[in-house]
Amino acid sequence: MSRSHQPTRRRFIGTLAGSAAAAAAVTMSAASREREEVIPDREKGYAANDQIQFALIGAGIQGTADTTSALQVPGVKLVAVCDLYDGRLTSAKARWGQDLFTTRDYREIISRPDIDAVIAAVPDHWHKQIAIDTLGQNKSIYLEKPMVQSLGEGEAVIAAQKTSKGILQVGSQGMSSLSNEKARELLAAGAIGKLTYAEGFWARNSPSGAWQYPIPADASEQTLDWDKFLGATAKRPYDPLRFFRWRNYRDYGTGVCGDLFVHLFSTLHFITGSLGPTQIMAQGGLRFWKDGRDVPDVMLGMFDYPETKEHAPFSLSLRVHFVDGTSGSTFLRLVGTGGAMDVGFENEVTVKYQKTWDPLKATQGSFRANPEPADRKDMVPAANIVYRAEQGYKGAHYDHFNNWFTAIRTGGKVVEDAVFGYRAAAPALACNLSYFEKRAIQWDPVAMKLVPGK
Repeated sequence: MSRSHQPTRRRFIGTLAGSAAAAAAVTMSAASREREEVIPDREKGYAANDQIQFALIGAGIQGTADTTSALQVPGVKLVAVCDLYDGRLTSAKARWGQDLFTTRDYREIISRPDIDAVIAAVPDHWHKQIAIDTLGQNKSIYLEKPMVQSLGEGEAVIAAQKTSKGILQVGSQGMSSLSNEKARELLAAGAIGKLTYAEGFWARNSPSGAWQYPIPADASEQTLDWDKFLGATAKRPYDPLRFFRWRNYRDYGTGVCGDLFVHLFSTLHFITGSLGPTQIMAQGGLRFWKDGRDVPDVMLGMFDYPETKEHAPFSLSLRVHFVDGTSGSTFLRLVGTGGAMDVGFENEVTVKYQKTWDPLKATQGSFRANPEPADRKDMVPAANIVYRAEQGYKGAHYDHFNNWFTAIRTGGKVVEDAVFGYRAAAPALACNLSYFEKRAIQWDPVAMKLVPGK
């Protein structure tokens, strides 16, 4: 296997606005408005006999997107696909080759000696079991978020990871982004001072964005395996809505918290080095998409993060709104004692500075017997720095898979292993618990357990 390579050069371009540019010197040289950085190469050449052969379990929307990104990484090959609906198996062969091995039973996938790794993009209630079974076969697994469906399931997945030769990567695809890396670097450098508050927002309102996925015309108990889909959940008569729109139901999904909040927790924890909050409270409701679902389409969460050696104590608020007409609005904002930082999903970070407000000067200017004329030059915009990824950046999804495949080859580490994945999933799942039980949840982020009696 060839190890020789040249560093890939990527650039964040910082643009200053306002007259207080000197305040931004902590993150940008005054001599240049472009800051070029060398990012370690994420692409290497591999010999043919070093090819990683992987399979896809769950060939729906996300599984197809995952596989498309994974196949962009050099030195990998898709050899098998599993899905409970025959139509997806047919589509997989049309898309990726008629020589693919296809099956409805994932156990036939993980038992094959020619498969090194799997992508599991299945309903949340199957995450734990497929992860444990795959790791038990010493296969690597890219497991879609959230890592597990309920609090308490994470321990078994963590234990399976520890004893397996396989490598688990949780699939919050924004995790490996350049924007996350830049935000982490800036926060550690003191670009916004000490963190005091953070907030995140995710808005969707289109039918597909609100989980009203299309139902295939040929869907029936003959073309899909309804009983296997149900797994250990309550037995029910065949219902194509539950099969194809499973995120709408508590039996199979984790609501907006597990689908969307978990991305924001993953990014926040990566940037700050946090292990998680100690108290979680949630409110919300089913306001618009009254289509039979039993999970809310509006959710507000509040989270208390304690002081640690990595960060000062701070509060977090998160919002998801499936009724909002601004579909696609997504952000995570970190507010510190010296500024604020908006973190884009994968390729942009904006740092904002405000002029220091002097309360003594303000008092003198307002209440002196003979006040001097106001210095109107103080009315200037904040100084902003916008960092953007260099043109040609392949994106966070590609980088997340490249991180996983590299770890498989080298025996190295991934950015989102089972411990990290559970600490990102837990506050999202606790948010659901708070909403449905109408109480505050106390969580121990170190031990990764609910606090007894609270």
